[in-house]
Amino acid sequence: MATTINAQGSSSKAGIATSSNRSGTNTMRDVPWPLHATRQLKLLVPGAALTWYLNTVQAFWWVLSGERGFWAFLAACCGTMLGLFTITLFLYVLFLPKITGEEPNYRTWRESKALSVTIPVLTASIVVGWLMLVTTLGQWSTLGYVQSTVGVTAFYALTLGMLGLVPAPKPSSRKVRD
Repeated sequence: MATTINAQGSSSKAGIATSSNRSGTNTMRDVPWPLHATRQLKLLVPGAALTWYLNTVQAFWWVLSGERGFWAFLAACCGTMLGLFTITLFLYVLFLPKITGEEPNYRTWRESKALSVTIPVLTASIVVGWLMLVTTLGQWSTLGYVQSTVGVTAFYALTLGMLGLVPAPKPSSRKVRD
């Protein structure tokens, strides 16, 4: 396998563009967007196919419409709010370099003031939101718990795949926060 190095010090192996940071390790920051979009297809295609096949969105809207009672409506609203909160946190982490003007070091996120709070809250919102939607659809829709688990997981994969297609903005200054 041949490795090529360009004038900026970036190398390319088998079509994967990488760059070296200060410590000499390669980062995946400079992957071309078409290659990155192709990689996102492994989340998008199965997520969309299973969501469509199981009618997950239709079952969720049926529960959210209130036809299954107040508690079903309330649980569906909570699941929706947690999903929107998760998307908002993902976008915040994605646009953090643009907001702060510095690119945070995601590998040492525990040492970052912003990421040390955001990443655990993001993780909790994903887990609790997923569990809330699985329970809601399992209890109050015709899917049952097994199909609800598959359907909600597929919908989350579809959503995360679409969020992964949003191009990450570059900070105005190229400082890496340690």
